[in-house]
Amino acid sequence: MALTIQKLRKSIIFHLLLMVLIAVVIYLIFFFSLEKITNHGKQYEVPVLIGKNKDVAIKELKKAGFRVDIDSAYDLKKEPSIVLSQMPDTGSMVKKGRTIFITVNKAEAPLTPMPELTGLSYRSGLMVLKSNKLLPGDTTHVPDIADGAILEQKYDGKPITAGQLVPQGSKINLVIGDGLGNIEFEVPNVIGMTYQEGIAVLNASGLQFIDLWDTPITDSATAVIYFQSPTAKTEDGEPNRIQEGGFVDIKIKQGTGHDNFQSDTQPLKKARNKNKGQTVDSDEDSEWGM
Repeated sequence: MALTIQKLRKSIIFHLLLMVLIAVVIYLIFFFSLEKITNHGKQYEVPVLIGKNKDVAIKELKKAGFRVDIDSAYDLKKEPSIVLSQMPDTGSMVKKGRTIFITVNKAEAPLTPMPELTGLSYRSGLMVLKSNKLLPGDTTHVPDIADGAILEQKYDGKPITAGQLVPQGSKINLVIGDGLGNIEFEVPNVIGMTYQEGIAVLNASGLQFIDLWDTPITDSATAVIYFQSPTAKTEDGEPNRIQEGGFVDIKIKQGTGHDNFQSDTQPLKKARNKNKGQTVDSDEDSEWGM
């Protein structure tokens, strides 16, 4: 009996030792193979990707054994489909199979609402354009009392209102007030001209105008200008002068007759029709108070 117990004890100790030995062997095998399993010490340098075409960058990363995650942004100064940024940075050492994140420039510019620039100074307008990722285009200076202010905003040759969507990076042309200046010239006489002829003469002279239409007007093409202020000549018959960009008030009525037209020196006066006993109102009684 005692011999049997002794043999059993030896058997248990033997098996315990055997188990410990097996565990040590397994540990050593795992430890020495861990470096190979995890690629410990085998790192690869991240290549230069910024500035390269998206397809070229992706091909290069996959060939090196990296995964790729792509995001997009828009930089109006860069070409479409160009890599704008990467993470990790160029030169970083990472293991094969890691993910490289790249940001690619969009092929088409996103749309942005057109801001309201009218009334702003030119410098303020440039800041607003920049904040909305738009570019200043051509600037045109016209005589206007609002010296240095933006009078009009145009896109693709046409006026554009605030809120309209335009591609980022678009060029916005601006019309800027240049003040009235000190240049004076003779006031053109537009009395008796059609409305279209008269405003063409005023525009060609660099003048602005305020128009008032008498009613009824049945045909605007034959409507004529019968009053203007200032007049073409002074009361002494001398040429009247006006600053560039100044305003000329004009009145328009139907018809081509020259009755009751203002002269080039004096406003209309009251005249009595002796045959009919009627009084013709002059501009002195008009709503303009002339």
